[in-house]
Amino acid sequence: MRPGLWLLFLLAQALAQVLTLPELRQRTYGEGGFRVERVLEEGPRFTRVQFSHLSEGLRVHGFANLPQGKGPFPVVVVLHGYVEPSRYRLLAYTTPYADFLAERGFLVLHPNYRGHPPSEGSPARGLRHPYAVDVLNLLAEVRKGAFPQADPARIALFGHSMGGGVAQLVSLVDPALRGVVLYGSMSGDERRNLERIRYWSGGARGGELFTLPPELLRRASAWTYLAELSVPFSVHHGLYDAEVPPEWSWELCRRLKALKKPVECFRYPGGHLFRGTADQAFRGRALSFLLRVLR
Repeated sequence: MRPGLWLLFLLAQALAQVLTLPELRQRTYGEGGFRVERVLEEGPRFTRVQFSHLSEGLRVHGFANLPQGKGPFPVVVVLHGYVEPSRYRLLAYTTPYADFLAERGFLVLHPNYRGHPPSEGSPARGLRHPYAVDVLNLLAEVRKGAFPQADPARIALFGHSMGGGVAQLVSLVDPALRGVVLYGSMSGDERRNLERIRYWSGGARGGELFTLPPELLRRASAWTYLAELSVPFSVHHGLYDAEVPPEWSWELCRRLKALKKPVECFRYPGGHLFRGTADQAFRGRALSFLLRVLR
């Protein structure tokens, strides 16, 4: 294929996959098909189950930590960051955070995204808006009573890295959320995200940076719509994060404070994943925030 035709082909593919924030808001969510697939583990404080639901016709899986008792329990949706989809497993690296929260009385949902086994479909490449669609469909199922012990009026998000970028999108589509914890989060500026993805992948991914019109990227970016945000944020980032620039979180905090939005911001002597005392401090602050917004 000639270079000019190849560029047009890439542009057509990219445009077909892009969802702007206004388009995400115009959609309806909750395609049904929810089911508990199996019990994974039973412990003294919570039971872990695998669940699935439909999202754009795809069966998307995840796991839930269900506290002992009838509830209703406040809900925290833990959104994991980038893991090479072919190597993804149902219990991802963020499972310890899901367990930590479930042990403290939260009903925790840890969704996969499409294209992450055993979920169906192809993974998103550059823009992660299809993952936001998966999460929004899951939230709709929770509000329709998928988990009888869940309190559908008390739902918050906890997003790490790529999951933090997804959480920013979802929070601007779903104003009924009670709060969002961002941990080493990707940017709400999709151009910056694509630049970073190209850097990480050695140019194998993120090509949308060169094929998507700047105005389309702007309308797809969460930061374009921060003035409309109504959900409190708790922002956490490591000073030595070599993967996601800490300045992205500091800029988000500056923007939200300038807009007089409810936000708290914390810096840690840590990297992209916290360890030791940094992780202990983070867990304590995130827990305090969630207890406050979900009370």
